[in-house]
Amino acid sequence: MIIIPAIDLKGGKCVRLTQGRPEAESVYSEDPVEMAQQWEKAGAPYLHIVDLDGAFQGHPVHADTIAKIAIGVKIPIEVGGGLRTDEDIQAVVDSGADRAIIGTRAVDEPDALRTLVRRFGTRIAVGIDAREGMAQVQGWVKTTSMTALDLGRAVDGMGVQTIIYTDTEVDGTLGGANVQAMVEMCNAVDCDIIASGGVASSSDVSRLVSACGDNLCGAIVGKALYERRVTYEALTSVL
Repeated sequence: MIIIPAIDLKGGKCVRLTQGRPEAESVYSEDPVEMAQQWEKAGAPYLHIVDLDGAFQGHPVHADTIAKIAIGVKIPIEVGGGLRTDEDIQAVVDSGADRAIIGTRAVDEPDALRTLVRRFGTRIAVGIDAREGMAQVQGWVKTTSMTALDLGRAVDGMGVQTIIYTDTEVDGTLGGANVQAMVEMCNAVDCDIIASGGVASSSDVSRLVSACGDNLCGAIVGKALYERRVTYEALTSVL
């Protein structure tokens, strides 16, 4: 179990959104590469990078910045947001990312996901974003008729090794993680789960660790770190 700082890119800056809403934006750094290096110095073993503009527009927007982050730190990074084609995914992998995160395409093109898993193996992760248990796509703009658990079971059956599960209702709210939702996902699949959304304190981390199964391998933290509600050291002290 590791704590993974999030770096969300929008307009060339490091930002955080509340519940994924573009109009609810807080800017935390004008230099995402420097921010990545700060988290590395703080002890983070991994970084979660999201191209928010890419997610909303349906194609990568911050490829150059992401490549600079990959070069600028020694720790691995995972990247998501707007990766809707094979070429997009290959470009992210070629830029130095350890994992490419598939979201919308996992719902819309399951056959393509199977092919990508065969091609890239563990370098493909699936991001499952959900509100009230229903999977969301296109940068959380569209809610589908598929439950997050059904989607999780489907991609687990395709050989996906890592799911990043985000409760979009609590993401960016500092209101605490939806522990029950994470427990249900961990119980539904055999692959590794990374929890995302609402983690704001060391107690949130403790509750996730104690409640979820052994396949919970990480928790992504964003706004709580940026607003200094909690330190990286405090979050890792309970692991």
